[in-house]
Amino acid sequence: MTRKVLFVIHAAHPTAFDIARAAASGLLANGIAVSVSDGDESGVGIAEVTASNDAAGCELVMVFGGDGTILRGIEIARDHDVPVFSVNLGHVGFLAEAEPEDIEAVINTVVNKEWSVEERTALAIHATDADGRTWESWALNEVAIEKYHREHMTQLLVSIDERPVSHWSCDGVLVATPTGSTAYAFSAGGPVVWPEVEAMLVVPISAHALFAKPLVVSPKSVVELVVTTGPVEVSCDRRRKTELATGATIRVVRNTQSVKLARIHLTPFTERLVAKFELPVHGWRAQ
Repeated sequence: MTRKVLFVIHAAHPTAFDIARAAASGLLANGIAVSVSDGDESGVGIAEVTASNDAAGCELVMVFGGDGTILRGIEIARDHDVPVFSVNLGHVGFLAEAEPEDIEAVINTVVNKEWSVEERTALAIHATDADGRTWESWALNEVAIEKYHREHMTQLLVSIDERPVSHWSCDGVLVATPTGSTAYAFSAGGPVVWPEVEAMLVVPISAHALFAKPLVVSPKSVVELVVTTGPVEVSCDRRRKTELATGATIRVVRNTQSVKLARIHLTPFTERLVAKFELPVHGWRAQ
C-alpha cells in the first residue's frame, strides 16, 4: 500500500511553498505520495503532487505555517483521526514541532516513521438559544463567549456541574484546555497549564466583579453559561462561530475525541515555554 501524506500550507507566507517543495521532493523520492489542500498544489510546482482536502488514508497531515494554519490542518485531520505534524512559519508556534531549518531531519523522520503521537484534550460545545435551536462544535484551544457589540458588556451566569458560581458583567468568558492556556486564555490573564494536566479553564474577560478570577476545574465537569444580557458571539478556536441572543445556554464539556499531534522532540514543556516566550531564566542582571 502506498504511503500518503497531506500538506496544509500557509499560501501567503513568502517561504512556505519553498519549504513545502523541499519536503515534497524528499518524500516523493522515498515513495511517499503527497497531496496538498485548498488547491495549493500548483504553488509546490511538482507534477506528482495532487490536490486533496481529504486526510483519509494519510499517515500524517503536515502543516507549513503558524498556529492559525495548524488549527486549519487539525480540522482536516481530525475527521480521520490522523496526527498532525507542523513546521513553524509563524511567531510563537506553540503547537509546532519543527522549524524551517529542520526540514532535512523532518523528511528523514517521516520516511522512517520515527515520530510519536501526543494526544491533546479537546472541548465539545452544545448551545441552545431561547427558541430551542441548537448549535454544536468543538475546540482544541478554547471556546470564547464574547459580547457581540463593542460598546456594550454582556452578562453571563456561570455554573459548574449545575451549581452557580458567579454572574459576570464582562466582555466575555473563555473555556479553555491546557493546550489553549498559552493562547487567548493566557492573554486574558489565565494560568499556564502543562498539556498533560487533565483540566478545563474558565477565564473571565474584563469582568466587573469582586470575584473574577480564572477557575481550573475537573475535566469531568460541565461548564454552563447562560446569556442573561446578549447578544454574544461564540467561537471555537476563532474558526467556527455563531451568534446567540439573550436567554441562550452554552454547555462545554471535555470532548470524547482528542487531537493527535505528531512529535519528534522529547523537549519538556518547560523548555518549550521558556523558548517560545523568551522567558528570563538567568536573573534580572543576567547573572
